[in-house]
Amino acid sequence: MKTGAKILVESLQREGVDILFGYPGGVVLPIYDELYDSSLKHILVRHEQAAAHAADGYARASGKVGACLATSGPGACNLVTGIATAYMDSVPMVAITGQVPTSLLGNDAFQESDITGITLPITKHNYLLKDSRDVARVVKEAFFIAGTGRPGPVLIDIPKDVSTGVVDKFEYPDKVSLRGYNPTYKGHRRQIDKAIELIVKAERPVIYAGGGVICSNASAELVEFATLLSIPVTTTLMGIGCIPGDHPLNLGMLGMHGTEYANFAITESDLLIAIGARFDDRVIGKAEKFAPHAKIIHIDIDPAEIGKNKRVDVPIVGDTRLVLKDMLALIKKTGAKEAWLKRVKHWKQHHPLKYKKDDSLHPQYIIRQLSELVKGEAVIVSEVGQNQMWTAQWFSFKHPRTWITSGGLGTMGYGFPAAIGAHFARPDLPVFDIAGDGSIQMNIQEMGTAAANNIPVKIAILNNMYLGMVRQWQELFFDRRYSYTELPPVEFVKIANAYGIKGVKVESVDEVVPALKAALDCDGPFVMDFRIEREENVFPMVPAGAAINEMIGGHTPS
Repeated sequence: MKTGAKILVESLQREGVDILFGYPGGVVLPIYDELYDSSLKHILVRHEQAAAHAADGYARASGKVGACLATSGPGACNLVTGIATAYMDSVPMVAITGQVPTSLLGNDAFQESDITGITLPITKHNYLLKDSRDVARVVKEAFFIAGTGRPGPVLIDIPKDVSTGVVDKFEYPDKVSLRGYNPTYKGHRRQIDKAIELIVKAERPVIYAGGGVICSNASAELVEFATLLSIPVTTTLMGIGCIPGDHPLNLGMLGMHGTEYANFAITESDLLIAIGARFDDRVIGKAEKFAPHAKIIHIDIDPAEIGKNKRVDVPIVGDTRLVLKDMLALIKKTGAKEAWLKRVKHWKQHHPLKYKKDDSLHPQYIIRQLSELVKGEAVIVSEVGQNQMWTAQWFSFKHPRTWITSGGLGTMGYGFPAAIGAHFARPDLPVFDIAGDGSIQMNIQEMGTAAANNIPVKIAILNNMYLGMVRQWQELFFDRRYSYTELPPVEFVKIANAYGIKGVKVESVDEVVPALKAALDCDGPFVMDFRIEREENVFPMVPAGAAINEMIGGHTPS
């Protein structure tokens, strides 16, 4: 005989969960009592939102399904931002929430919230359990749904009486059968043949790779495919890392803050091969002017994404890794499009990323120095805003799953707890959170989590005493009317010290590398407060409503 709580903990272990991020409360006490004697590692966060972000960061860095736990009412509601973040970026995660006893459901009981109703639009699926006998089956299904097809978060809501209820016989299911849930993994052969025909004929092809390449572990196949056919590759924010930063065919990120040469190449292409990407508005700009001369091949596991934002000539529904494998088996090496590659090389040489080089402390310099120090052998997490875009532009990523950021939802406060989760996924690598002084304060209490567990996350705060990205928009489009975007100065190192964390404030260029080395040498968490040029902007930039080749802050077109 076992309680629902004990079955839950054992089921999590059967699913290979090795770490759970959570925060206790009244109705989940039966679950926490079972965790007390369990070998399953639990990390006590300081806010439930951080539990969701940490589980998300763990999932992105490991490729496994992340897991988090919170109590009912406010605890469950505090997970919502983290669940939505995971949903927008297709991150496999199972969120477990406590609930009031089934007899009190709908009675506005103390700390009751309809968390399944609240999260219905931001979960791949969710469950409200009513019977202890369903716990094992639902856990099995939840992890299967979260990690298959297009990944995403699943929520399990467990009333207290389901946790305490006793089951006579416990058998963990060995398989899942869900009627109506059958993701398509294998691409249709006829569509693949059509795609190959277009690729062979194309004179100016470009590969546009998104987060789906990372999700399906298709990076090696993507690089092989691009190299075989000599096709330049541009990535979305979520696709960064699927091709090494220094690969000669890598054009960097495209879109609003993409490289000029990536945006030029897309605009001039005659064939766009979209792989695991969803034609997001921040990528395509003015839709009718995005790749206006190109035929489009779109490979994606989610059929709902194909044709949603842009007309497609050859749709291929399937897992990107399997589709690329099939294409590699069928396609023959074609001659390099020399004129096209020469044109792309010209753009890269004459339109590089740039910033003003003087005695001021520029964020691009800091990130470049970090990139050169770790040589791609680190996990880089970011908050959201200017810090995120500078990192995407200036850090040279070598491997997939080493760049972790909130793309679709753009969640400030994501980076630090996600970095904590990433550390447990990749303890073999240094983990850096690149933050802004605005975003770091949204979950700064997690310094307590890092300190208590000696989690060696390095926090690099690009401190301009502004809500930087919003201020940039106010400068460019609102006549420099800085309405409520200036932040008072904060001594972040003193805050870190209060938690028992070491740190250093950096105010000059010659202090940058010593600070980064001190962080790397420290065996625990470390905070760097970089006092950067206050009104530094992220360029190039595509204004809202413009085509992606209509950038400001770049070079004179050539």
